[in-house]
Amino acid sequence: MVAFAANSLFCRLALKEGSIDPASFTSIRLVSGAIALLLIISMRNIGQMKSAFSINKNTALQGGALLVYALFFSFAYIGLATGTGALLLFGSVQITMLLIAFLKGERFSLVQWFGFSMALGGIIFLLFPGADAPSILPAASMIIAGIAWGVYTLLGKGVNAPVTQTGKNFLFASYIILPITLCTVFFERHHLTWQGSMYAILSGVFASGCGYAMWYSVLPRLKVTLASTLQLSVPVIATFMGWLFLNESVSTLMIIASSLTLFGVAIVISARRSNST
Repeated sequence: MVAFAANSLFCRLALKEGSIDPASFTSIRLVSGAIALLLIISMRNIGQMKSAFSINKNTALQGGALLVYALFFSFAYIGLATGTGALLLFGSVQITMLLIAFLKGERFSLVQWFGFSMALGGIIFLLFPGADAPSILPAASMIIAGIAWGVYTLLGKGVNAPVTQTGKNFLFASYIILPITLCTVFFERHHLTWQGSMYAILSGVFASGCGYAMWYSVLPRLKVTLASTLQLSVPVIATFMGWLFLNESVSTLMIIASSLTLFGVAIVISARRSNST
C-alpha cells in the first residue's frame, strides 16, 4: 500500500515544479516498470520470459486500460494535491468496480446502497465548488484514470501468473506511449530534467514494478474482503506523504470527503462479505 501511495507522491513531486511533462513521465514510468517486471519474471522463472513478449487480445485490452490510467494519472497531478488525487483515484476505482458488478447482476442490499451513496457523495462533496475544491480538469483526469484502473483490475481478475501478465501489460502500454512521447518532442511540448526522470524511474521501478509484484505475490493468501479493505489505506498514506514531503495542508473539506468515501466503501465491502457467508 505504501508503494501504491508512493506513485502519487513521485508523480506530484515531478510535475509540481514542472521538471517533466506528463507524457514523458508516463513513458519513463511504464518503460522502467516493464524492465523491472521482466527482471523479476526472469529471476522467478526464466521460462516465462518468452511468453512475456507475446501479445494477445487480453494483453491488448489490459495494456490499453493501463495506458489510459497512467497517462491521465500523470496529467491529473499537474493540478492536484497528493492526497486529493489519491482519494479521487481510489474512490473512482472502487465505484467503477461496484457499478460493473451491479450491471453484471449483483444486487445490493439497502445497507450496500447506503454505503455506495456515501462513497459517491464523498467524491461529489470534494468536487463541490469552493475555495478548497480541486480544479475541474485535473479532477476529471484523475476520475478517468480511476475508471480505467477499475476496468484494468476487473480484466485481470483470475489471470494465471499475474506478475507475468502485468509485465506483458506494461510492455504493451510502453509500445503505445513511446510514439505519443515523440509527438510531444515534435510539437515542442517536451520538457525533461534529470530530477523529473529520476522520479519517473522511482515510480516505474519501485512503486509500480516492484510494488505490483509484491502485491500479486501476497494477494492469493488474502481474502478478497481483506485485500479490498487494505486498499482503503492508500489515500490516507498518500495524504500523509504529501504533508510530510511537500508540505501540503489537509483541509476540512478533504477530511470530510475522505471520511465519507472511505467509510462508504468499507460499508459496501463489509456487507458483501456478510452476504457471501
